[in-house]
Amino acid sequence: MSVEKGDVVKVNVVDIGSKGEGICKYKDFTIFVDGVVPGDVLETEITIKKKNYANGKVVKILKESDIRETPKCEYFDSCGGCQIQNIKYEEQLKYKTNKVKSAIERIGKITDVEVYDTIGMEEPYHYRNKGQFPIKMKNNKAQIGFYKVGTHEIVDLNECIIQDEISNKVLNIVREIINENRISAYNEKSRKGVLRHVVIKTAYHTKDTMVIIVTNGRDLPHIGKFVNRLKEVPEVKSLIQNVNKQRGNKILGLKNYTLYGDDYILDDIGGIDFEISPLSFFQVNPRQTETLYNKTLEFADLKGDETVFDLYCGIGSISLFLAKNAKKVYGVEVVAQSIRDAKRNAKRNGIFNAEFVVGKAEEMIPKLYANDITADVVVLDPPRKGCETRLLDTIIDMNPKKIVYVSCKPSTLARDLKYFVEHNYEIQEIQPVDMFPHSTHVETVVGLYRKESAK
Repeated sequence: MSVEKGDVVKVNVVDIGSKGEGICKYKDFTIFVDGVVPGDVLETEITIKKKNYANGKVVKILKESDIRETPKCEYFDSCGGCQIQNIKYEEQLKYKTNKVKSAIERIGKITDVEVYDTIGMEEPYHYRNKGQFPIKMKNNKAQIGFYKVGTHEIVDLNECIIQDEISNKVLNIVREIINENRISAYNEKSRKGVLRHVVIKTAYHTKDTMVIIVTNGRDLPHIGKFVNRLKEVPEVKSLIQNVNKQRGNKILGLKNYTLYGDDYILDDIGGIDFEISPLSFFQVNPRQTETLYNKTLEFADLKGDETVFDLYCGIGSISLFLAKNAKKVYGVEVVAQSIRDAKRNAKRNGIFNAEFVVGKAEEMIPKLYANDITADVVVLDPPRKGCETRLLDTIIDMNPKKIVYVSCKPSTLARDLKYFVEHNYEIQEIQPVDMFPHSTHVETVVGLYRKESAK
């Protein structure tokens, strides 16, 4: 029996969707409802009816789930950044373990390997070292925060409880400067206005902070006021103007101008220093990053005589971890600025057995292989779309003893693992790590071995 738009029905919440929505069942028919958690029993009104599913909104929660928790964030209902903050943290970890396990079984068709429990955090708040906040005007006042789910309306934030607390302080100062001096914000339709985003990066150990003001052109009114006010925050060591005149959702442009301090900040992971520039990628949860990288190193099981490929290497963070235990590491990354940072980071740390190459992994690895440069161990940390088939084929032809796959999306991880398993590799270990508490996202590290050398 199906439902129609406008119907109010009683449903049980049985699971969570990829965006944090509750998956509800009404006589075997699926209804998606926001703001509910597994175990809730509720009345929902059907708002959208499709052939095989419907969307609904909560009319009344009849029975609250045992795993439900009151969110600490006052913006939870509107922001959408922390989709599952209304679920107890230990249950979030179970959900993420099951999410990885389900994808590997359903998509990868792999059922004979254990997925370890997700490694969580003792204190899963204020963990983010980077925030990207769009700026808009409403009633001649600046709004700075995050986009409301499914819209380009801004939830105007005074505090984000997963951002570093310095980030919240900086955010409010920037808002005050804009309002006091009537500085215009960028309008997506007219393409006029000055300010587009403020991006804030904070080093975990030193708390050194970089503030990036993204503008729609070279002009930034009242530069002196931005400099003087932000200098009053002791942790702010760098103020950058980034120019982005492009249409679309890309936050940062390619041109940076240092207004105050250095053009980078320093952080360290596991005793290795990293220079973080405006355009470079760095993991946003430094506490869990060390856990993730240590698992990567553990699964690689290096003895000191291996050649390692680190693909999608970013600023060389994993590469330099590996280089301390390998004969040679080649890092490959498509972003030229990240490779420049990687080379500086290697030099800064006195690591000379790491070489970094600019280019797409699916193009550069076949070239290296054609020139008889091969790897004993391959480490993969691709974007959410996973790896190109051409790259997977080259790795299989290269026949490395070990592959360590670091993934931010279980479905593409499962797809690529299936390909490796079908081509003479065996999965040894699967370890999810909670890099993004209160969201549905999960990182996973997988160790694979060539079958004849599998333990």
